[in-house]
Amino acid sequence: MRVGVEVGGTFTDLVAIGKEGIRVAKVPSVPSRPDEGAFNALLASGLTIAEIEDLAHGSTVATNAVLERKGFPTAFVTTEGFRDILALQRHNRTSIYDLEYQKPAPVVKRADCFEVPERILADGSVLTALDEAKVETALIPALKNGGYEAVAVCLLNAYANPAHEEQLRSIIQARLPDLHVTLSSAVTREFREYERASTAAISAYVQPVIDRYIGRFEGRLAENGFNGRFSVMQSNGGRLPAEAMRQSAVTALLSGPAAGVMGATRQASRSGYENLITLDIGGTSTDVSVVTGGKPGLTNEFMIDGLPVRIPVIDINTVGAGGGSIIWIDEGGMLRAGPQSAGADPGPACYGRGGKLPTITDAHVIRQTMRPEAFLGGRMQIDPEASRAAFKPIAEHFGMTLEEAADSAIQLANANIVRAIQLISTERGKDPRDYVMIPYGGAGPLHAAQVAQDLGIRTIVVPPNAGVMSAYGLIASDFVQFESMTHRAVVDGGAGDLVRGIFKEMKDRALTRFHELGLDSNLRLDFIADMRFVGQAFEVPVALSESEVAKLDGAAIQRLFGTAHEKIYFFGASSDKPIEFVSFRLGISAELADLPVLVETGDYSVEASEIELFDQRQKWQGTLMSRSQIGDGQILTGPMLLEDPTSTLFVPAGWSAAQDENHNLILTRAE
Repeated sequence: MRVGVEVGGTFTDLVAIGKEGIRVAKVPSVPSRPDEGAFNALLASGLTIAEIEDLAHGSTVATNAVLERKGFPTAFVTTEGFRDILALQRHNRTSIYDLEYQKPAPVVKRADCFEVPERILADGSVLTALDEAKVETALIPALKNGGYEAVAVCLLNAYANPAHEEQLRSIIQARLPDLHVTLSSAVTREFREYERASTAAISAYVQPVIDRYIGRFEGRLAENGFNGRFSVMQSNGGRLPAEAMRQSAVTALLSGPAAGVMGATRQASRSGYENLITLDIGGTSTDVSVVTGGKPGLTNEFMIDGLPVRIPVIDINTVGAGGGSIIWIDEGGMLRAGPQSAGADPGPACYGRGGKLPTITDAHVIRQTMRPEAFLGGRMQIDPEASRAAFKPIAEHFGMTLEEAADSAIQLANANIVRAIQLISTERGKDPRDYVMIPYGGAGPLHAAQVAQDLGIRTIVVPPNAGVMSAYGLIASDFVQFESMTHRAVVDGGAGDLVRGIFKEMKDRALTRFHELGLDSNLRLDFIADMRFVGQAFEVPVALSESEVAKLDGAAIQRLFGTAHEKIYFFGASSDKPIEFVSFRLGISAELADLPVLVETGDYSVEASEIELFDQRQKWQGTLMSRSQIGDGQILTGPMLLEDPTSTLFVPAGWSAAQDENHNLILTRAE
């Protein structure tokens, strides 16, 4: 039995797939104790924990620790003269007209930043040896008396030579064995000292949080007889055994959204779709991503709460347009949707838990595009009158009916989602009309058709049990780990040998790590060289296969870089300007021998009937039925609502739907 449990901001989802079929569960999250919400999902599913062979987990624990500044006391150690690197940051302003603008607060305060005498140059040579006596007499007492649980070490140019960082770690661990030590060279061996320092500091800050969280989870599993494999999802679209994640906590920052993208990619590929725009609308936010050729895009330019994290993550854009996003009126009298959220507690007004503010979920209840009796498959009570009471001030302010006000809120949220998708598609040279949309999350299928129509997308692929797609993605993801290193060199006649040498060095390290983790089969390597024209400020990634590396020469490298540069900047393929390598990245994957198959559970049904709903400022007579009732070859036309145990699909007028042999529902828009 394979089980995926994903803890979201509002709901905790579970998918279990085994010989006896598929089970799904969706329960409210417990923000103060995420592991409790995860076990609530296991209990709700009725599974016997001792029979689980493969348990994959994803949660927002690391993300919340950073956003809410609830990590453990952390110290930062750097080269003498660079103590203020976390506070100085970069000399840029994200809000240039904000007179009260302040740089984002680092996770480590200045009083907790320390220096050590040492200096390594950019070429890796040692200018000044690490002063061990000063470390013993000054740094160790400060760390001992500071009440710290973790320390981040980021020495200047450690990416080129990590010897001093490793030497310092040995001293700290010998004197303070209970202190979690994170080295920047172990997290990311790339230049740009501020980004490397920020990444190391955040990693150290969340390390004790993840370590204790995993420890509690493993303890409860053991109490219930679990003897299977326990793994945790990463932001890069792959998972790692839980023990390895204790040393790679920073990679768990976007585990939930990344799992959703991977699950959507796997499920859509079964129906032959590889160019996707994923639309994940949960209770708190909306996450969108672009998948090209069956591979989600990766980026190293990731920010959390304004702070850079230099690790490979799936390129996901997030906006505050989830089911719990609050509808409000700004100072100018204009309607707004989010980014504030009612979250899981108290949640939308219709939850009946004390929430009084109108939300996207309340708007759907009023429009009747979400039936109260169908919420969570009928397992959760919803109060429609509470939704109407919450929206009454909005309707009165604009002189609208309640239905019109609710519909306006939905259209506004859709517009925000469309803009989020344009930022990662149109503005990066990718035409959304060349892609299909795959919506999931509890509310994704409700918004998909309107968002797709505004983007010119004509096909939507709605997976079965779309509300728990992220949980499915956990058990449908490979085991993956990335490493990176900066090595600057001009591309010349010896460039091929240089690349082969670096590739072999990184490959050997990666294979050794995976062997130690017991991951030895179905291995795949992905190698990327970050390159640029000499004088450029930022790099272009150039993917290189193992077979290409074996026969590379300078001319081939120039051609590959020119093609990659042309795709992004529309020039470069024919340029004779000098080119340089900057950094190299290698990803190693242990691919699953067989993918778990996601299908409709078939345990939810509703009597087909006529319904009245409100959309696009008018009332419609539509049809209500459950997805489990759709027959082979049956073509359905909107407007209609299609329900399953985890979500509701709204098919507007002008759209038709038919289910294929893989249980994916294919929506198409009429010409």
